[in-house]
Amino acid sequence: MMNGLFFTEFMEMVETTWSFDMVDTLIDRSQVSSGGIYTAVGSYPHEEMVALIKALAEATETPTDQIERTFGNYLFNRFMHEYPRYFSGTRDSFAFLARINEIVNNIARKHFPEADPPTINVEQSPGQLSLTYDSEPPFSHLAEGLIEGCITHFGGGEVLQPDLATNQAGANTRFVLTRPA
Repeated sequence: MMNGLFFTEFMEMVETTWSFDMVDTLIDRSQVSSGGIYTAVGSYPHEEMVALIKALAEATETPTDQIERTFGNYLFNRFMHEYPRYFSGTRDSFAFLARINEIVNNIARKHFPEADPPTINVEQSPGQLSLTYDSEPPFSHLAEGLIEGCITHFGGGEVLQPDLATNQAGANTRFVLTRPA
């Protein structure tokens, strides 16, 4: 199951980026069992998100991985707005992402106790940060978009490289961030 917040934010992104008519198009094309009616406090099968992303990709002739990354960038900005205390006092993307698993789990436990958030293992070495994203729902491109949003926000110019060899249907991916020389 996937937290309803992701669904409500996805629909909001579609409406603001494309149109309300596009939201209707997605609901019609995806034929999701919920009928496209989501609440932020509900839980829904992750397959519905997959169906919505595929429907948007088809309607806009955009690759699904690009839709997921766009949504990840959008979510990062929404999370900054909704949970500012997790961002305050952080100087750069390395410092923020080094504690991302703790942040994700704190938000999930406090606001969504039934959630099963992804695990993000962090390894740090001089000039490099490695994040291994592990989650049952196959949303590694969404995670990539969140990381891209973080890099953009903090403006450090880090280079992000997903290690596609670790990707198992989008559920497990290693991301390496390198500081500019």
